[in-house]
Amino acid sequence: MPILFGVILLDLIGFGIVIPILPFLSPKLGADKMDIALIIVTYAICAGLCGPFWGRLSDRIGRKPVIMICLAGAAVSYVMLGLASQLWMVFAARGFAGLMAGNFGVASAMMADITTPENRARGMGLIGAAFGLGIVLGPMLGGLLSGDSASFTLPCIVAGGMSVLAIFAAAIFLPESLSRANRSDNREQHQRGQQLSTYELLRSTGNRLLALQYVIHNASVSSLTYMFPLWMGDMLGWGAREVGIVFGVQGALMVIFQGVLLGPLVRVLGEWQFLRISVTAFFLGMLSAVFASTMPVMVGSMYVAMTGATLCMPLLNTIISHRTPLDNRGRMLGITSAASSWGRVIGPLLAGANLALFGYQGAWLGASC
Repeated sequence: MPILFGVILLDLIGFGIVIPILPFLSPKLGADKMDIALIIVTYAICAGLCGPFWGRLSDRIGRKPVIMICLAGAAVSYVMLGLASQLWMVFAARGFAGLMAGNFGVASAMMADITTPENRARGMGLIGAAFGLGIVLGPMLGGLLSGDSASFTLPCIVAGGMSVLAIFAAAIFLPESLSRANRSDNREQHQRGQQLSTYELLRSTGNRLLALQYVIHNASVSSLTYMFPLWMGDMLGWGAREVGIVFGVQGALMVIFQGVLLGPLVRVLGEWQFLRISVTAFFLGMLSAVFASTMPVMVGSMYVAMTGATLCMPLLNTIISHRTPLDNRGRMLGITSAASSWGRVIGPLLAGANLALFGYQGAWLGASC
């Protein structure tokens, strides 16, 4: 588990570096608010299209090779973004990054492979903690490296370096979690055309409504991450550095809750009860943002909402993995990763449209619903 945690952490630090810079540097290439939403949507559409592919591929050739391929793709995408001198190049870079964004689902499948049902929630929490720590360090680095510059270059060089470092760490230290026999069986099933369709797999495992939950949940989360920097910039004059610090503190909270508290709380409350509590916290945080007019209220609302939201994902992944047989686990978590991506398509589009039509209050209200 520690090695997988480290590889994913390096990957997510690189990913986190671009979070605070896109909303502020893209306008310098001619982007308006809707263009920023479309940049986010482009990444999400491409990730949604390719997520199931990476999951299926990991069931056939193993988790480790797929993780390394996706890391290499991420490194290339950061180079593309760093060289962007026109807006279409930003779209191309983020689209390619989305096509290669299979790591979260595959890493979750690997964590499910190497954990028992009893400690799986803790393992999924470690994946979430890696995400949180990446969101601590990545946005802080992105904000500091971008400064007042109009260039993506330096932040993207560092982000690409993180991906390359993660490739070497995976190649040297990360063991394969799926046995040779399982991979061979899965390849034979694929060649004979014996695999279930996506709908049949979701139905047979009882995961149809949970897959829909991934869509709804990520639509709301992506609306928050799209609107929060814009609100802080428009209302308070904040820039990438200040927003990066706020996201960094939120990432620290994620590390504490997911890496330390999630396992013990699941043992006390159970996965489903803890999931209900987390969803409620997320909803209340989003709803309070509707009425925010000052920095403390908005930042506090964001912290409550994001803490609840980030606890939902490892709990959903744990429940999904319990319900899915080993030979389809990578594929299933690839499907849920794609469902998350489609939520991230819907969220910024709705938020951008609501923002244009109804202003910030209407957009926050729409996101909370």
